Amino acid sequence: MSIPVVFGLIAFAGIFLLVLGLSQMRRAAGGSDDFQARLAAYGVTTAGAATLPPTTGFRDSLNRLFQPAADRVGRGNSKKGKPSVAEQLQRADLRLRTSEFLMIQIGSTVLFVLIAIVRFGLPLGGLIQTIVFGIIGYLVPSFYVKYRINKRLKAFNNQLGDTLTLLSNAIKAGYSFAQAIDTVAKNGVPPISDEFGRAVREMNLGGSPDESLQNITKRIVSADFDLVATAYSIHRTVGGNLAEILDNIAYTIRERVRIKGEIATLTAQARASGTLITFLPIVLAAFMYFVTPTYFRPMFESVIGWILLVIGGFMIFVGNLIIRRVVAIEV
Repeated sequence: MSIPVVFGLIAFAGIFLLVLGLSQMRRAAGGSDDFQARLAAYGVTTAGAATLPPTTGFRDSLNRLFQPAADRVGRGNSKKGKPSVAEQLQRADLRLRTSEFLMIQIGSTVLFVLIAIVRFGLPLGGLIQTIVFGIIGYLVPSFYVKYRINKRLKAFNNQLGDTLTLLSNAIKAGYSFAQAIDTVAKNGVPPISDEFGRAVREMNLGGSPDESLQNITKRIVSADFDLVATAYSIHRTVGGNLAEILDNIAYTIRERVRIKGEIATLTAQARASGTLITFLPIVLAAFMYFVTPTYFRPMFESVIGWILLVIGGFMIFVGNLIIRRVVAIEV
């Protein structure tokens, strides 16, 4: 079997895993038909539905194949004190198994390696470029997950002040705290309505409101909501006017959000300068390498060129780090 055929098969397998993982993501976020199918797989039926035996499909076989490797990666993150892959997917609100996310990472890696091979030739002709593209392909899904986590956390914090006001008004109207949470889950908007809806389901299954709030804190990792959970825990112990406590916390959070907005406005120019200074040399170097490779190629073919690239990259990193430290104002 020739080398191009082998690489073609590897590329097909990687792209297949990528497409399969993405389809699993859409399927997991599907509607009631998919939900009923998953219930039937466990032998659970609703009224008027026929009992279906558990089935083992091709996707389940692939999940079992990749699950041990995904578990090892998760255990490695836990030992380092980092959140596991499952926790990161949960915080990003991506309904994926860890094995499915690993399939997406492998498929993305193979796809980027294929792009490098098409652009630079076989690995023997562009080994360093192929390795760099492979690393980028492996990290792209993780960057997307982190982006989703930060975006969801920001949206949650922005909604928290109004949500606490709604909780306080519901309590003043005579609702219990659990009923007030249910009101937020029904009348709120994602992501805060999703998290409070999950808390309601946990309480319906026997959990206490205190435990449900702590679970939200673990999933969201919001310092503002941790203040709410702590205040409610203290209230259960020592008592007091919960509605007034929530109003005070809501005022504090609103002021914190307002101050953060003012700080972001005042430091926007510095942050934009840092981003421009960081990415302009990288984008310009990539553009020159792809458009006029003979002009930029000496940087990769000599020791002096590699030294200059390393020094330049280190200086860009230090400059970006300094600018971020200057504009990072804690509130």
